[in-house]
Amino acid sequence: MPELPEVETVRAGLAGHVLGRRVIDVHVHGTRVARRHDGGEADLVGRLRGRTLTAAVRRGKFCWLLLDEPGEALLLHLGMSGQILVRSADHGEPAAPHLRARLDLDDGSALDFVDQRTFGYLAVPDLVPTADGGPGGLGSDVPALPAQVAHIARDLLDPWLDRVALAAAIRRRRTELKRALLDQTLVSGIGNIYADESLWRARLHGARPTDALRPVEVARVLDAAAEVLAAALAAGGTSFDAMYVDVDGASGWFERELAAYGRAGLPCPRCGTPIRRESFANRSSYSCPRCQPRPRRGAR
Repeated sequence: MPELPEVETVRAGLAGHVLGRRVIDVHVHGTRVARRHDGGEADLVGRLRGRTLTAAVRRGKFCWLLLDEPGEALLLHLGMSGQILVRSADHGEPAAPHLRARLDLDDGSALDFVDQRTFGYLAVPDLVPTADGGPGGLGSDVPALPAQVAHIARDLLDPWLDRVALAAAIRRRRTELKRALLDQTLVSGIGNIYADESLWRARLHGARPTDALRPVEVARVLDAAAEVLAAALAAGGTSFDAMYVDVDGASGWFERELAAYGRAGLPCPRCGTPIRRESFANRSSYSCPRCQPRPRRGAR
């Protein structure tokens, strides 16, 4: 699933291509793309046709386009394999095989929502006030966000994040450190890839109990996570296959800089010990046995 760097790359691309554009028409292919929109496909089309896109906003892994009607936005959720592609006014290429929706814009360009696995969706929800009075997300000063996103915490690159409160909340939880990093209600935008990379950089094992961490260790992993997210964003995200691309169809290249994730059996870039793969919540975790020793069973 796309994580913060991938979604932010898409958001920045949308901000540079479609803001100020008016939606001339909307074409929806299949029923799943509108399944999370109250009113269904016909209502989704009706609420977008003729509207102007005024801002591209992101919180965590969620992205939305503010509309010229106050209090409404087009929520774009990528799911596992969703892509948002901007087609130029003179585009002549055939429609993508898994095109789910197309927004025709007033300059002749188009905004395509492509999704092979169909877990993504489009919706036009009402906006609700943010709990802390700050902006809903990066890309707009509006202190509101889609109701579906209201439970999502701020991320480590958000200037409105209260790092002191986050660190305290992590230490209050009785859970494992990696599970805390993946909890989008604590801190958003981090998924399996960047959790493993952050833990490797911080020299901490993901199974460490959060309520036994020292404050300096929590600070270290949060600093590491922020550094990893910023580096991945600078690289355009991580693309293991053709499913993740930016709005121009280009892949990210942070995969070349991964130190732990997906590198089972390869030498740790820091100490040379082979990277270890472990099962984790129907997925995999990757760590260095020497740099990131697993806590002893029952240790706190």
